[in-house]
Amino acid sequence: MRHEGTTRSADWDEVEAFCQSVYMPFRVRPLVKLSRPDATMISARAGRLTMTRFSYGTGIHLDRFDPQAGNILVLNTLQGALEHQVDGGSVATGAGESFVVDCSRTDYWLEGDPNHMQLNLTIPHEVMADTAERWFGFVPDDGLWTRRVKFGGPDSAWLALLDYAARALVKAGGGSAHAALARHIEELLCVELLRHWAGAAGISLETGARRAAPGYVRRAEEIMTAEARDAPSIGDVARRVGVTARTLSGGFKSFRGTTPRGFLAARRLEGFRADLQTLTQEMTVTTIATAWGFSNFGALAGRYRERFGETPSQTRARASRA
Repeated sequence: MRHEGTTRSADWDEVEAFCQSVYMPFRVRPLVKLSRPDATMISARAGRLTMTRFSYGTGIHLDRFDPQAGNILVLNTLQGALEHQVDGGSVATGAGESFVVDCSRTDYWLEGDPNHMQLNLTIPHEVMADTAERWFGFVPDDGLWTRRVKFGGPDSAWLALLDYAARALVKAGGGSAHAALARHIEELLCVELLRHWAGAAGISLETGARRAAPGYVRRAEEIMTAEARDAPSIGDVARRVGVTARTLSGGFKSFRGTTPRGFLAARRLEGFRADLQTLTQEMTVTTIATAWGFSNFGALAGRYRERFGETPSQTRARASRA
């Protein structure tokens, strides 16, 4: 891939700046005192994900990952070996094996031997939570996010998917077609990662938390989904399902990992997007937004871009070409 910046470095400060930009702030210590890096530093975006081909070129110990960055790391080892912190000790990954940790939810350290080479993913926690809600109907709680697990392997579907993602991004180059492909790759990687992660944590994404949710939560979801355009108040929804607003909020937090207001906001954005994609071209973006009750178009565009990786106008323009 084409890169404007440095892709190799023997300068610790330069390597640290790269790592903070694509991962998050953390502490790095060389295993051999006064050793210098011979780092490989290549990154590419896949929607809201960052994919990096990276190595320090020397043995290192990393810790103190910044939880405020809100990022999940997926460390896919191509050669050499890493040692990862898990409950009660550590676990190693070799060539073809992967490890996932949500640094916004749990502590983490790792050690890499001098020969390590990685194809890593940096995924904002909100992206994974959003993917879980859209595909499986709920956001898992910290029973998933605090689990640090090893998965994959040399012959795994996960490794094949990474290979496809890297090759597709290189071939696509840039432009609008690349942006659409990047969003597609983001979705594939997040859904597949959720399956592996939940399987290792013993959590059922298909039936677990969603089936366990009480009836008032499910009825509230039905109301807010059906009436998203009208934006019913949370107090009114709570009254209609027979509980207090506090109880409803507690139920959503426990069984969905979000708030009723957050759930309703997501349904409204999805409905707005559906109209952008399907209504006749005589309807402008502003007209459609107004019909959904949105008045602050700047704030709407920001939330929309954060959720879908493009602006409402871009969605509308792509629909007109379909």
